[in-house]
Amino acid sequence: MNKELIIRSSSEAVDFALLKDGKLIELHKEEEKSNFQVGDIFIAKIRKPVAGLNAAFVNVGFEKDAFLHYHDLGPNLASQLKFIKLVSAGKLKDFSLKNFQFEKEIDKDGIITDILSANQSVLVQVVKEPISTKGPRISAELSLAGRFIVLVPFSDRVSISQKIEDKKEKDRLKKLVLSIKPKGFGVIVRTVAEGKNTAELEKDLQNLLGRWTAMCKKLPTAHHPSKVLGELNRASSILRDVFNDTFSGIQIDDEELFHQTKEYLQEIAPSKQSIVKFYQSNDTPIFEKYNIERQIKTSFGRTVSMSKGAYLIIEHTEALHVIDVNSGNRSNKATNQEDTALEVNMIAAAEIARQLRLRDMGGIIVVDFIDMSNPDNRKVLFDFLREEMSDDKAKHKILPPSKFGLVQITRQRVRPEVNIKTREENPDSVNGEIEAPILIIDRITSDLERILKTHKKVVLNAHPFVAAYLSKGFPSLRSKWFFEYKKWVKIIPRDAYTYLEYHFYDNQGNVIKE
Repeated sequence: MNKELIIRSSSEAVDFALLKDGKLIELHKEEEKSNFQVGDIFIAKIRKPVAGLNAAFVNVGFEKDAFLHYHDLGPNLASQLKFIKLVSAGKLKDFSLKNFQFEKEIDKDGIITDILSANQSVLVQVVKEPISTKGPRISAELSLAGRFIVLVPFSDRVSISQKIEDKKEKDRLKKLVLSIKPKGFGVIVRTVAEGKNTAELEKDLQNLLGRWTAMCKKLPTAHHPSKVLGELNRASSILRDVFNDTFSGIQIDDEELFHQTKEYLQEIAPSKQSIVKFYQSNDTPIFEKYNIERQIKTSFGRTVSMSKGAYLIIEHTEALHVIDVNSGNRSNKATNQEDTALEVNMIAAAEIARQLRLRDMGGIIVVDFIDMSNPDNRKVLFDFLREEMSDDKAKHKILPPSKFGLVQITRQRVRPEVNIKTREENPDSVNGEIEAPILIIDRITSDLERILKTHKKVVLNAHPFVAAYLSKGFPSLRSKWFFEYKKWVKIIPRDAYTYLEYHFYDNQGNVIKE
């Protein structure tokens, strides 16, 4: 398995495409005007605590107030409020917390109006970016994420990632962290820390303590509200969270971002620094070069094509997402309907796991798989879906398939869903839209794979633009078909056809039903 990160920069935004064995699995966009990223810390003032919601609305500088629920205050909020008051007044200049006297923890089932009041200063962290008409969701329990550990101020707790299963390794890491952890700070050990030594973890810890100190120095003169600690740039934060030894390349088309990324990689994985490359080409844009634009066009939209003619229908309602699995007009060697259903469902499960990450879909997702009567097959499907989603960094929960073939998934959403328009203006009509023209190539290829199993000679009639795309250049798509299927497909351009119309004919001149 090889992973590549492709970064495209423009004057308005930076796009990040994560590829796994050449297939697009994640797509992120960082806009220049994005002031509220997950992980950003603000010094802000409480605007209004509301007892009925047991939450407070906080002015963080966004057009809508941020939402702070009681359960997101953290047990040591009183200590944080005392710290802010002393630092802001210039009475406390030691930010290490080693001599700081902690206050009593707040009641976990308390009422917010007993803890917070209007115009009170508080440090808050964005845990969910503004989505639709809602302001950011924030937490007063701060955390600073590093490569191997997460530093939690005003805490003494040490916890190890549950994804590290080896008990000996867990015990080793806990003992190691306890030996280097500063007083007044808790530490969460991340999954990527598995097997790492003391020097690597301590370097990460010192870096995070440096960021904490730099933030605290801003507090005495900071305006309310203002950002006092920003997340890393999106390239660095993606690398921090997903980078591992399976990465084979990082391609960047912006020189400044290239140097920033190379410097960050020098810190977290010096041996991998050489995989960062500066992409320069006057002819082919970087997303075209790595086939990303094509994958975007074919992966987004209401209908998603899969292998062997199967496809998904993805609908987004106000309350949830609904995904319907369809076998399409396919044929295979399966001996019965149950085997066919299992095969299509397995293909769909892999694509659904990819789609959830790619679109960053969150909330409740209901998947209507093809019905299977065998409970063993339902378990196979459930286990396979869980395995495919195991790499997903977003918190999620999957319920086993019901007897009707429905699978319910909940997935955490911290950023707005990625929504890319894939329909374009219809060139054959004054009004109306059509699917992106590139989709027609995938549909033709899928139909051809099925037709060539039963027909020795096939003639394709298509619009002149489509016919030219299939037959011109070397190697052309038609040449690739020949090498794969050992059959030559004759292509005839037809001026009378609409842009996305095509038909297959056999050697007798009869239309082959697609």
